[in-house]
Amino acid sequence: MSRSEPPLPSAAELSAIVEQALGLARRVGASAAEASASSSKGLSVSVRLGEVESIEYHRDKSLGVTVYVGQAKGSASTSDFSAKALEETVQAALAIARHTFADPHAGLADPAWLAREFPDLDLYHPWDIDADAAAELARRCEAAARDSDPRICNSEGASVATGEGLTVYGNSEDFLGVSRGSRHSLSCSVLAGDDQGMQRDYWYDVARNAKALAAAEDIGRIAAQRTLRRLGARKIATTRAPVLFENQVAASLLGHFASAISGGNLYRRSSFLQDSLGKRIFAEGIRIYEEPLRPRGLGSASFDAEGVATHDRDLVQDGVLQGYLLDSYSARKLDMASTGNAGGAHNLTLNPGQGHLKELLHTMGRGLLVTELIGFGVNTLTGDYSRGAAGFWVENGEIQYPVEEITIAGTLQDMFARIVAVGEDMLIHGNVGCPSVLIEDMTIAGN
Repeated sequence: MSRSEPPLPSAAELSAIVEQALGLARRVGASAAEASASSSKGLSVSVRLGEVESIEYHRDKSLGVTVYVGQAKGSASTSDFSAKALEETVQAALAIARHTFADPHAGLADPAWLAREFPDLDLYHPWDIDADAAAELARRCEAAARDSDPRICNSEGASVATGEGLTVYGNSEDFLGVSRGSRHSLSCSVLAGDDQGMQRDYWYDVARNAKALAAAEDIGRIAAQRTLRRLGARKIATTRAPVLFENQVAASLLGHFASAISGGNLYRRSSFLQDSLGKRIFAEGIRIYEEPLRPRGLGSASFDAEGVATHDRDLVQDGVLQGYLLDSYSARKLDMASTGNAGGAHNLTLNPGQGHLKELLHTMGRGLLVTELIGFGVNTLTGDYSRGAAGFWVENGEIQYPVEEITIAGTLQDMFARIVAVGEDMLIHGNVGCPSVLIEDMTIAGN
């Protein structure tokens, strides 16, 4: 990053801007207000076939203000932190509120829910890397993939990205919270070919601290291995069989679950898990939890986007649904309390079971190992599930050959209830941690 660039606003400066915006809101007649000021910067470098393909820098700052006149709400934002811009932004939010119908469920979070303790979660580890060094790291990653086997015939490139951000949120209930974090990633995607055709795959890693990233060469080699194993892929006949989701794609099942228990879908009555608290929705023994206070977690936070305190909790215990993901608005709509999930879940995790992937394959015996999912054929209202897939056909607990151009289908209700095994091969990529998951059977559409 250029040493001549002016520094981004500090936490003290952003706090002063938030407090100024809240003071302006009170003076112009708002009955309540909240404001969030943030600043961020980052670098992204992509390399393809050893040559730099793109270099992107970004530096951003913004202020969002929401004011309430009674229970009528108005919001406005700006990237200009001058006194005049702050006043204009607050006035704009107020004008919107005065022309908006009152919503009995609108308003700030209940003061009793607001965070009062702010533990250090070790989320901020800036990476002092410039474009040249990032490009060299990406080259090493790509070269390791390309040099690993002569069948690696082309590349979609390797990328290094680094970013850091600072956010201050405050409201007229005398809450002021500061969050600072960093995020770094390294990825590689390559192509392999033989006389039966071409295949592609990729691998990546992401972490708060760049020192925790896997070695560039390891990421490249894994990308190559994942690509090579797909050579010779074929279609299979339509059938019903057990399906084993490799940990990387199994994480998507947690995403569908989180969507189904999110407050917005629940109060709109557009979730298949409507009115499911206290009911068994997963197989016995399944535990799903969120861990917002995990040190260095990519989804960690001591408070949510409304200042509500977060806490570790089980969402599913022994297969039974224990809680929803609610912000203040959806909680009021449902006559419940906020769960500290304005902005989503925090480090959503499926508790690991026993056995590595090979052991799960033997448990499955005959069926499909899914390593890639394609498309978005999931209906949160009905639970209907249909997605394109690729992976490997398994007989007698052993991988026989790669498969492609298939579709797996069922309902999330059945899939959740018919989980027969969970591996111990936990993979944490981003805000979700998940091992491999074996489902008793699904429809597999092929030839």
